[in-house]
Amino acid sequence: MEHALSPAVLAELRRPRIYPAVSVLTPTHRRERGNGQDPVRLRNVVNEARKRLEADPAVTRERRAEVEAELDRALAEVDLAHAEDGLVIFAAPGEHQVWSLGRSVPERVVLSDTFLTRNLVSAQAAERPFWVLSLAADRVTLWSGGPDRVVEHRADGFPLLRRRDNFDAERRERVGDQPSTFRDEDTRQFLRQADGIARDLLRAHRRPLYITGEQAALALLNEIGGPARTAVELAHGGLADAGPDAVWQALLPIRAAEARADVASVLRELTSARGHRTYAAGVDELWQNAREGRVRLLAVEENYRTAVRDDGDHLVPAAPGDLDARDDIVDEIVEQCLETAAAVRFVPDGTLGEAGGMAGVLRY
Repeated sequence: MEHALSPAVLAELRRPRIYPAVSVLTPTHRRERGNGQDPVRLRNVVNEARKRLEADPAVTRERRAEVEAELDRALAEVDLAHAEDGLVIFAAPGEHQVWSLGRSVPERVVLSDTFLTRNLVSAQAAERPFWVLSLAADRVTLWSGGPDRVVEHRADGFPLLRRRDNFDAERRERVGDQPSTFRDEDTRQFLRQADGIARDLLRAHRRPLYITGEQAALALLNEIGGPARTAVELAHGGLADAGPDAVWQALLPIRAAEARADVASVLRELTSARGHRTYAAGVDELWQNAREGRVRLLAVEENYRTAVRDDGDHLVPAAPGDLDARDDIVDEIVEQCLETAAAVRFVPDGTLGEAGGMAGVLRY
């Protein structure tokens, strides 16, 4: 299943397809919590997609068979034992993709000439993914991080291992209080190589970066420059050979402090916007401003969802069972704000008080 949504991947997903490009969305459950219903729900929503294909007069029998075959291939790749909070399947003639998301999605089937990407974009914005580069004298490991865990990124040149015939273990002997191994030229060349690979990766997949390692390793990478100049450093050795739980636990204090500071900063900006008459709140007001590109900062409570319908002039709350309801309007607003280069911040539930789950700072 897919996990990394880079700008290049998003651009490819938004590329027009031969009709029909099918998007199938369904909420799922992590671990044992309620996941017994996931297989039934997934089967039902895929069957709904098949019915829609069969009922659409614009879809030929051959094209329908081709897309249904891609849906079958996608289903074979779904791993509900490791489900997160949402599942998205894309299928079109000659291709399919499966995305597991850390944010819930509405149950939905869409037939169009493009895939429905707004839920992917919103999930990525909520997760605020990051990288962790863990340094050792003979190994550099890269971790991909999200809201509640890190996983090792075993691609794009990582993990980077130093050839054993070019690494003398005796160089680990300490001289004073600094490991001598981080002063020899072979080690410097090894970390320069790691710096170059990390630099290329960050150009393609921009995320905040944390770097862990012994203080001497961090100092050497700072001398080299590159990604280290804007990274958050953690003087903690041994993580290049550790498991994901150890890396996550080492990062927790830094991540928690950053989260508190970020929420406080968002609230200060919202308070200031009230005084400058650049404050907006509520789905209808924010949707209008997002479409006009006026939103500079959007704050959304983490689990805020609502269903609305368009009455022609405004978005109004939708009644239960309303077939015209737009139940992913929050994701639409998030994606529209990101499209216009607004900052999007997800904050704990209840943070925004009377704003009703969503508020923003306008550019003008």
